[in-house]
Amino acid sequence: MRRSNNQYIGRFAPSPSGGLHFGSLVSAIASYVDARQHFGQWILRIDDIDQPRTKSGAAESIIHTLNAFGFKWNNSIQWQSERISQYEQVIQELKDRNAVYICACSRKEISKIAASGVDGMIYPGTCRDQGHKENSSRAIRIRTNSERIYFSDRVFGHFEQNLETLSGDFIIRRADKITAYQLAVVVDDYLDQVSHVVRGADLLMSTCKQIYLGGLLGYPTLDFAHTPLVINKSGKKLSKSDRAFPVNPDTPLTALIAAWRFLGQQDITPHVQTVEEFWDEATTKWSIQKVPADYP
Repeated sequence: MRRSNNQYIGRFAPSPSGGLHFGSLVSAIASYVDARQHFGQWILRIDDIDQPRTKSGAAESIIHTLNAFGFKWNNSIQWQSERISQYEQVIQELKDRNAVYICACSRKEISKIAASGVDGMIYPGTCRDQGHKENSSRAIRIRTNSERIYFSDRVFGHFEQNLETLSGDFIIRRADKITAYQLAVVVDDYLDQVSHVVRGADLLMSTCKQIYLGGLLGYPTLDFAHTPLVINKSGKKLSKSDRAFPVNPDTPLTALIAAWRFLGQQDITPHVQTVEEFWDEATTKWSIQKVPADYP
C-alpha cells in the first residue's frame, strides 16, 4: 500500500549514544538535501528508546551540531521514548493475530546451534511452537515465512531477501522489555508519515525485515536509499566512539564540503562561504544517482 498523496516526508533519526560523527553527517546531508530538492519536509527524530546505550547530553549535543550545520527540521523534534505505549499497542495487535511468539532462548544458546546469516545469526525456530508464557526475561519474535521480500533501492538498485532462510524469526521486543529497533523504526516512520528514507548502508540488510513488518501492519510502502558507510582505519563502520572523524560545530562548512565529496557529488564552487550558501547550491546540484553504491 502506498500513500494517496505525493508529499515527500524524509527524516533523520540518530541515536543519542554519542555526538554526531562524520559518518552520521554524511547520511544526514543526503536525507536533508534530498528532501529539499523534492520540496518536501524533513523530520528530526531522536531514537532514544534504548536507554542503556543512551549517553547523558548526547541528544543535546546532536541537536546543537545540526543547528550549527544549518539543518532545519519541520515541526517539533520526535522522541522514541515518548512512544512506548504505541509500540505496545502494535505488539498486542500482532499477538492477537498470532503473528508473534515468546522466545526463551538466550543468545548463547542460539549461537551454539544457529548458522550465520547476512544480518547476524539465523534463528532456528526453537521456540516457535513451544507455547512459552510471557515473563520478565523472555523476548518476542515475529513469525517469518518463505515469501521473498524485495524493494528497489535508489542507490543500490534491486534488493531482495527470503527472511525465513536468511534471518529466521527476528525479535521485535527484547528480553529486557525494550522494543527492538526493527519494530520501533517501522512504527515511528508510520506515525511521522515518512515517505522516503535516506540512511546509511549499515541498515540495508534490515530493510526487508522492516518492509515485512510494515506489510503485516498494513502500513504504506516507503522509498529507500542507502548511502555508503564511512570506514575507519580498521575497515569497520565509523562509530560514535571513534575519535578519528570528529565533527566540529565551530567549523561546519569544512565538514559539510568533505561529506558532500564523500557522497560523490559535483564540487561546491569556491565562492560558497556560509552554510546557507552551501545548502542553496547543494540543493541545486544534488544527484542521488552519483552516490556510490559501496557496501563493505
